[in-house]
Amino acid sequence: MIKIKVSHSVKIGFQVILIFQITQHYRDALLMKSLESYLGCGGYFPRTNKNFGEFLVAKFKDLTDIIIPFFDKYPIIGVKFKDFYDFKRAAELMKNGAHLTSEGLEEIRLIKMGMNRGRN
Repeated sequence: MIKIKVSHSVKIGFQVILIFQITQHYRDALLMKSLESYLGCGGYFPRTNKNFGEFLVAKFKDLTDIIIPFFDKYPIIGVKFKDFYDFKRAAELMKNGAHLTSEGLEEIRLIKMGMNRGRN
């Protein structure tokens, strides 16, 4: 997931946040919790009054040093591969500081708009 939100603490006025998220039915909670220990990052969050939980990784260093290399080594099969590729492109732009410029922010916005249901 790529989030872009208004931020008064950033010169450009917007903050880009990357989040890796897996959502599964609560019956798979044990599996989801095991991802935290296996990967050494992130956390499992059961959703109250819902029948699912989420494994989330939001720390940028964990995304670039653990999550992205993991899926480079073990590629996703299916349509989500394209979303991973876009996520990775956004992370590379951020790593190079592009998200702090108008042009870079616009490039990340275009990537975000093309992900998931926005994909042609």
